[in-house]
Amino acid sequence: MAVSKNQLAPGISRLSRSKAFAKRAAYKITKVVPKAKAEAAPAKKAAPKRKGGKRLGDLVATLTYKKSDMAPANVLTAPKAGRKALRSPKLRQSITPGTVLILLAGRFRGKRVVFLKQLKSGLLLVTGPFKINGVPLRRVNQAYAIATSTKVDLAGLNVDAKFDDAYFKREEQAKLKGTEEEFFGAKAQKKEHPAHRIADQKTADKDVLAAVAKVPYLASYLNSHFSLSKGQAPHTLKF
Repeated sequence: MAVSKNQLAPGISRLSRSKAFAKRAAYKITKVVPKAKAEAAPAKKAAPKRKGGKRLGDLVATLTYKKSDMAPANVLTAPKAGRKALRSPKLRQSITPGTVLILLAGRFRGKRVVFLKQLKSGLLLVTGPFKINGVPLRRVNQAYAIATSTKVDLAGLNVDAKFDDAYFKREEQAKLKGTEEEFFGAKAQKKEHPAHRIADQKTADKDVLAAVAKVPYLASYLNSHFSLSKGQAPHTLKF
């Protein structure tokens, strides 16, 4: 078999593909492609009518609907409405009017107070009395109070109806302007306790003090501060 000068062996070229391409100068030849006639777009076939009409079409659209993972930015999610109604907690059976409670939290923690009544919010209305241990009329949560077996006889005591949750609402204070005098307290004035609160405290404690005075050593018991000493376990104590 005759071998061409551009071949080393039958079927094996002496030149590489790029060398052969350059030798033919095929890159200089521009190809002219004749424009094909624009074919008319095939007419869309009408979708066959299905039985059921619009209802069947809606069903197909519902079954083939794909939800997008991208949520529109202008749509705000509505908060879920709570279905639980606010109800005042049930009063513990161990807490009755006149029960001596031990406060476990707050400014007067460790103090012994006398329970008067439960307010509409579920909080307990208690008093020291103020003359004995310095605890005024205030509201406490029964979760932070220990009911003792000691009771003050408050039979016939009617707590004034004005002592409700609105009575203990704090008064709105004027906002500070941020001046230097306010910062250093140059114009600071001592806030005086309202006179009507002092009168209400004396009225509420009048009958309680009379009942406490009938029991020996009860006033000193209410004045004592509750605390645990080393080695005492609260769950083993009998209150």
